[in-house]
Amino acid sequence: MEAQLEQTNFTKVIENNSNVLLDFYADWCGPCQTLLPTIHKLADELKDEITIKKVNVDEYPEIASKFGIRNIPTLIFFKDGQATDRHTGLINESNLRDKINSLK
Repeated sequence: MEAQLEQTNFTKVIENNSNVLLDFYADWCGPCQTLLPTIHKLADELKDEITIKKVNVDEYPEIASKFGIRNIPTLIFFKDGQATDRHTGLINESNLRDKINSLK
């Protein structure tokens, strides 16, 4: 999984993929680290259905600011280039799968 989303490929990823999940996180964030294995598992498992990318809010504050990220982890779901859903805080694998399935 090429997990990290950078400023240079940010727009391209959202516009060129029909289903995208952005995970806004920080390395120092405990809940973000708790969610990490689930994010990696689903990114590998569902790679043909959704593009999952991580955005480090410390390294790319301009992307976080663009989406009004105030708390992490925050997950933003995109369908055909448009943000359709958002979740802040921990989420279990089952609920995250449901949110991903709702993009289809």
